[in-house]
Amino acid sequence: MELNGAEITVKCLADEGVEFVFGYPGGAVLNIYDAIFKQDKFKHVLVRHEQAAVHAADGYARSTGKVGVALVTSGPGITNAVTGIATAYMDSIPMVVISGQVPTAAIGMDAFQEVDAVGITRPCVKHNFLVKDIKDLAATIKKAFYIASTGRPGPVLVDIPKDISGQPYPYDYTMAVDMRSYNPVVKGHTGQIKKAAQMLFEAKRPMIYSGGGVVLGNAAKQLTELTRLLGFPCTNTLMGLGAYPATDKQFVGMLGMHGTYEANMAMQHSDVLLAIGARFDDRVIGSPDHFAREARRIIHIDIDPSSISKRVKVDVPIVGDVAAVLDELIKLIKASKERGDAAALSAWWSQINEWRSIDCLKFDRASAIIKPQYVVQKLWEVTKGEAFVTTDVGQHQMWAAQYYPFDEPRRWITSGGLGTMGFGLPAAMGVQLAHPHADVACVTGESSIQMCIQELSTCKQYHIPVKVVNLNNRYMGMVRQWQEFFYGNRYAESYMDSLPDFVKLAESYGHVGMKIEKPEDVEPALREAFAMKERLVFMDFITDQTENVFPMVPGGAGITEMILAEEL
Repeated sequence: MELNGAEITVKCLADEGVEFVFGYPGGAVLNIYDAIFKQDKFKHVLVRHEQAAVHAADGYARSTGKVGVALVTSGPGITNAVTGIATAYMDSIPMVVISGQVPTAAIGMDAFQEVDAVGITRPCVKHNFLVKDIKDLAATIKKAFYIASTGRPGPVLVDIPKDISGQPYPYDYTMAVDMRSYNPVVKGHTGQIKKAAQMLFEAKRPMIYSGGGVVLGNAAKQLTELTRLLGFPCTNTLMGLGAYPATDKQFVGMLGMHGTYEANMAMQHSDVLLAIGARFDDRVIGSPDHFAREARRIIHIDIDPSSISKRVKVDVPIVGDVAAVLDELIKLIKASKERGDAAALSAWWSQINEWRSIDCLKFDRASAIIKPQYVVQKLWEVTKGEAFVTTDVGQHQMWAAQYYPFDEPRRWITSGGLGTMGFGLPAAMGVQLAHPHADVACVTGESSIQMCIQELSTCKQYHIPVKVVNLNNRYMGMVRQWQEFFYGNRYAESYMDSLPDFVKLAESYGHVGMKIEKPEDVEPALREAFAMKERLVFMDFITDQTENVFPMVPGGAGITEMILAEEL
């Protein structure tokens, strides 16, 4: 069967089982859009900005575990998409981004809407391709999906010149992927796993530290089984929330810069640390020098060998698929006659409970002004803890992480590594399309939401009933907090002076708008909004301008050097 390059591209996507393509047309991809118009195997979602196309594909991927797909044109199409690609790269999200390119003969000639897409994206993709020959097109797309979804996942770019998309060639998408230079390790080394089991039995002050790799590796079930089998405390990173049930008594909360007092103290003072799908990044352990002051032995399980001993030297490295390694570790522990030191573990839990007695997440619940933490708590109650929650970046993101306990993986959708404002709304679109009957809340702030607010138009066109929870404190909240703590209250350009009337703005896009100014109105507004199953509702909560996120570890400090609310 002979098809042109555009038809081959579209048929490849259909044969991959793609459900949604998020995109924006332009000259270099018009052949592909013409082919999309003629098919009915997947749905194209027209966004209002290419950044949003990639974020929507990202939200779809995070919430489903499938590969997200975005389609953009050449030049500004691909440069607008770079922020979304970098966001996915930093958080290891499986994605294929197809970009149009000027005709092959014009490449390098400064043609209209020409940029070096491969060069520009090289630092922020797992891999990228420029298709120079029609005979390589189907095989390249096959490789792109394989690379994006295996090993440590990530975004892959396929750049297709316009003339390639118009050339005819026989279609074949049945080939197996064979890449000599890319063979991710799946099975962990049995000897290393045995060493890990022995070390866990010897622990007096154990700690399980799990990250986004547990979620991405679909290993939440194994993590939960192992944690309960051992009786150890467990903490999640920001990206790992939901990997272990947050309402379980063995969960000590999120750790890191805005983690709980008990999680950070237990992390620092543990004697055996089991790190699973995490990377000891700066927002988690703070200063590596401070972290190294306490003697501990570390087991590190990760699919990516480059993540192991990158910031912190470990004792037992295990490279492999997290779920497969944990399955083998659980089997070994169950089969062993050896057991850990129960008395030492009991004493360790007593110490953790002492740290827990410091209520590090307390806030003024009697306030006459809406406290943002209260809104998030009520959101959790109203949605019974079952919503998909996307966020932008800043104070509202941290409050959502702290006060919305996630008991399941893939419900928490946030930009961790890159910290991308503008992520929340388009990501929520991708999540809602993937889960049409679920409650999807976008927790955002008045600064972040304006970065991709035009996507309210996309939501109207495709009937996407996201609920926007805008924690409006009239400041770039996290910037203001740092300026208060470290810059002598000099609030340089962090106050939002000319905010729109968000209610009228939402209504102008054809949605429901609400303004909430009193604490007693918070819960009724949320209940009313979530009862409107078919409508997007924009809730503008006017919150306390002075509220800060606690605990807080200052940049460069150690994780036990926390600022707590009562200390100020």
